Amino acid sequence: MANQTIISQHPIPTKTWGKLKNALTGELLLPDSKGYDESRIIWNGMIDRKPACIIQCADVDDVVAAVNFGRKHEMLVAVKGGGHNAAGFAICDEGMVIDLSKMKGIEVDPTTQTAIAQPGVLWGEFDAATQEHGLAVTGGAVSTTGIAGLTLGGGVGWLMGKFGATCDNLLSAQLVTADGEVLQANPEENPDLFWAICGGGGNFGIVTCFKFQLHKLGPIIGGMVLHPMDKIEEMLKFFRSFTENAPDELTTYAFTMTSPDGMPMAGMALCYCGHDLEEGEKIIAPLRAFGPPLADMICPMPYLQQQSMLDATVPHGQFSYWKANQLDSLSDEAISTFKKQIPSVTSPRTMVLIEHHHGAINKVSPDATAFRQRKSPYDFIIISLWNQPDESDKHIKWTRNFFAAMKPFFSSGVYVNALHNDEGNDRVRAAYGDNYEKLRHIKQKYDPDNFFRWNNNIVP
Repeated sequence: MANQTIISQHPIPTKTWGKLKNALTGELLLPDSKGYDESRIIWNGMIDRKPACIIQCADVDDVVAAVNFGRKHEMLVAVKGGGHNAAGFAICDEGMVIDLSKMKGIEVDPTTQTAIAQPGVLWGEFDAATQEHGLAVTGGAVSTTGIAGLTLGGGVGWLMGKFGATCDNLLSAQLVTADGEVLQANPEENPDLFWAICGGGGNFGIVTCFKFQLHKLGPIIGGMVLHPMDKIEEMLKFFRSFTENAPDELTTYAFTMTSPDGMPMAGMALCYCGHDLEEGEKIIAPLRAFGPPLADMICPMPYLQQQSMLDATVPHGQFSYWKANQLDSLSDEAISTFKKQIPSVTSPRTMVLIEHHHGAINKVSPDATAFRQRKSPYDFIIISLWNQPDESDKHIKWTRNFFAAMKPFFSSGVYVNALHNDEGNDRVRAAYGDNYEKLRHIKQKYDPDNFFRWNNNIVP
């Protein structure tokens, strides 16, 4: 048994690993390989899993080889892009990790205002490449998030009011299916598959290339204002009225956090992406005047600065547990419940956000893409963060209690990228609503054996 690796009941001899290694342009990492431990570390420090192998793919042929090997040996397969998903689906125990993080090609065409990018690209890298040409697309609010996972789950961010969800700007994709076939998916080729990957996550294959429609974007007005926590009720009521008639160019989040010196804070962060920044200043003037705030960090800035503004609050390797759901409205009762729950927060690193969703992202029909969170005006997200492993139970319990208290105000929808890995199939169904059955039929067509199941799974 010394020269065999056990995966469930399937021993794989050393020479078989050798054949796989020789077939790859990239790297095969086994548990005794140099770089194995480093490669299995992802953003959420809670996730400490030990796969039987990690394949660091260099190209689409490596992905095909990995899929075929995993299928032949009946291995559980995880797919890693940016590794930023809080649920930790990028890594599995005992199975195979298909690691795309080395596939970082980006091509920007300023004439057609499009970009082609590989799945290992992070938003900071993508935005830097597109902003060289004064272009952008809706991306995640943290620059270390991967483009792949965010896009496949739908994709919300600072530009969503003006340009829609990330997946609304996906023009086409190349992907490897469960049987190792390389397909193109776009509105003309395999349109059912294209519809499904616009929000359906990694259920249908491994995307090895994305093509996005970009939009002109120069400097924006961004940043945040901070208030003492005892102003939370007044601030959330102001936030509600301020966002009711917000133009598409303005996206605003309300949040709570603890300052570096230990002071509980409430705040509002925004991004105005209109062409006329003077007009933007007038629109956001009431937000800056409210309070007045303890700190006002709002100013014109490059979009890249806005995109990295929150990076320091969510550093790599912290323990994290998320709970999220959309809100039908931000009622007085919801605000009162929020105010009652937040003082008991158990970790100074924890943040709670209410994101305003409106404009372009909500103008798309819910059945136009698999991503269907198009109606609710607000998204409620608890991002609990801590760095001591023995504190996990305490912080998870607080998160669940706060979430339960807010439940009476929830809509039926939840953003699939915000689901944790302990929430069950009912929550996955809630993420897709009436689109779930269509997704299930497409899953039956492209992955009938549920090979891609280590995800927020759509069961065929």
